[in-house]
Amino acid sequence: MNLVLFGPPGAGKGTQAKILKETRGLPQLSTGDMLRAAIAEGTPLGTRCKALLDKGELVPDEVVIDIIAQRYDQPDCAGGAVFDGFPRTIPQAEALDAMLAARGKRIDLVLELKVDDSVLLSRVEARIKAGGVLRSDDTPETLRYRLGVYYKNTAPLIDYYRRQGKLKTVDGMAPVDAVTSQIAAVLDAVPA
Repeated sequence: MNLVLFGPPGAGKGTQAKILKETRGLPQLSTGDMLRAAIAEGTPLGTRCKALLDKGELVPDEVVIDIIAQRYDQPDCAGGAVFDGFPRTIPQAEALDAMLAARGKRIDLVLELKVDDSVLLSRVEARIKAGGVLRSDDTPETLRYRLGVYYKNTAPLIDYYRRQGKLKTVDGMAPVDAVTSQIAAVLDAVPA
């Protein structure tokens, strides 16, 4: 099964993707993690991406598609994967569909984690107050900017996937265990 986790920044996509990896054996394809690894390695791509991510901007589609395709071709993705943080735009969704179709695969389900903006901002502020390890793009100001980018570029994917009959929505404001249970119920209802 190929699954897209969809929602605004800070909605809990990464947390739920990790749980799906543990409980369902679906590898987590996190574009954020892949790009942060390139940044940590100091590659030219990583340096370019760091400047964009620090401002809350998106990395060019062709770069992200190439990274995703290389990762998806690894043996652990033969049975599908969880796409975490991708696609973020209609052109990315179309490119992902084309990449998967070329491999005889498709997106089976898109799960939207619905969360209020005020909750997202309070989550970031709580992490800052707790003194936790923060990413360079994990500030209230950057989150506000990223939310603007999300609503402009990413939110149109709701209709894109709804028209395909692939979109299901869960309450991302519930406690983590409750969100996990909602996702499990949706996945269990998907025909094999």
